[in-house]
Amino acid sequence: MPRIIGGEVLFRRPKITRAVPVGSIINCADNTGARKLKVIQVVGYKGRLKRRPAACVGDHIKITVYQGPYKLRKKVLDAVLIRQRFPIRRPDGVRVMFEDNAAVLITSDGNPMGTEIKGPVAREAADLWPRIANMAPLII
Repeated sequence: MPRIIGGEVLFRRPKITRAVPVGSIINCADNTGARKLKVIQVVGYKGRLKRRPAACVGDHIKITVYQGPYKLRKKVLDAVLIRQRFPIRRPDGVRVMFEDNAAVLITSDGNPMGTEIKGPVAREAADLWPRIANMAPLII
């Protein structure tokens, strides 16, 4: 249910199970040349002591390129998680799951690094990141 504050409509982000912990190797879903990415941090994560931080669809994450061109490797880069294997339960009761965990590389100001995205993008990520939604071939 949207809330109206000061004439602005605010939607509450649905609770999604965080299924991609720090240290996971995920696929890169854009055409920057990177193949595999390693999650090293979830931006804005607030958790419990000794609990491993984890990300869900639509989260801003810090990654390193695990497999790909040398110019991208061994650097800390930003990315957005666009797919996860663990089922996402939507408010209408539908559960959506994907074949892989995948992310798209972004710049520090939130623009995608690549020019196209391979595969579908979850609606939860497309709602939060409109520039990624514009590039997506399919939003599920």
